[in-house]
Amino acid sequence: MMTVSKEQIYRQLAKIAGPDGKSDLISLGLVSEIVIRDGVVAFALNIDKERAAELEPMREAAEHAVGQMEGVNRVNVVLTAHRPGGSAKPRRAGRSAIDVPGVERTIAVASGKGGVGKSTVAVNLALGLAKLGLKVGILDADIYGPSMPRLLGLGDTPMPESRERVLTPPMVFGVKAMSMGFLVGEETPVIWRGPMVISALDRMLRSVAWGRLDVLVVDMPPGTGDAQLTMAQKVKLAGAVIVSTPQDLALVDARRGLNMFRRVDVPVLGLVENMSYFLCPHCGARSEIFGHGGARGEAGRLGVEFLGEVPLDRLLRERSDQGRPIIVSDPDSPHARIFRDMAAQLWAGLEADNHDNARPFPEIVVE
Repeated sequence: MMTVSKEQIYRQLAKIAGPDGKSDLISLGLVSEIVIRDGVVAFALNIDKERAAELEPMREAAEHAVGQMEGVNRVNVVLTAHRPGGSAKPRRAGRSAIDVPGVERTIAVASGKGGVGKSTVAVNLALGLAKLGLKVGILDADIYGPSMPRLLGLGDTPMPESRERVLTPPMVFGVKAMSMGFLVGEETPVIWRGPMVISALDRMLRSVAWGRLDVLVVDMPPGTGDAQLTMAQKVKLAGAVIVSTPQDLALVDARRGLNMFRRVDVPVLGLVENMSYFLCPHCGARSEIFGHGGARGEAGRLGVEFLGEVPLDRLLRERSDQGRPIIVSDPDSPHARIFRDMAAQLWAGLEADNHDNARPFPEIVVE
């Protein structure tokens, strides 16, 4: 199969009329940087929030036009809404944020409570971003309950130190990883007060030889306590992804997580509904064990992107426990495709925001 180029896609999109019905998408500057990986194309269209529903046919037309091109297997097109000119809210003055050396963008994957599969989502999103050809790292910021060593099959990996006490993160499945779990045993409790936790997180961010990374994915601790708030305040985050299950109780906690990022002016890049439904491997019947669609509805209500639904599945759980993430151990499975699509949509949104850096602050910041 021939490969498609960005230039070919831009030319194709130049045939699609923009919101004014006269000029095209390209001449109006509405198309973000295009990401192409293994026949999957992802990009965003930058529009005004008030016209999002009205311009959905334009998004569909762009998706259809690119999807018909030779060399394209799948297309992800998202609408990124912005406030009208002059109404943008600047980031709060006085917020001191850490620039992680060598890291272009840092993304937090968070949840309002534990037990929703946040770490599994974070790992597979990071690996999905790596499959887009990006240089990716993942930081396990859950000091009290680190899970990355097990999820990445690194439980017995020693953590070497390079010169000047700078930690060297192991490379696994094409991503660099750092976790407190590399420094303590799996069954060893970390009994630290808040200041010690913050100090450890600071070291894992700034005293690690990350090298040059396009994206650092931070698997945040669950909840909205001191460690979470400090991370959100102190690290220069490109945005946050919130993971929830569909039931009302989990969504209440997810709202708390959204509000925490809102208070420190970190944009919410999207919501993920994990354990969305269960498909019986024997009869194929679908069971919505925890309900269904709650996260999608919440995303619509709050005006943030909905990144996708991840089904509850035994294979996904088994591969996670074995340290063989589904996206690399079974890349053609439906779950792997879901994570790849979410990663492509997430990156397209980030590229759109970067491409549109001179425009007002994105509407996806929750008010």
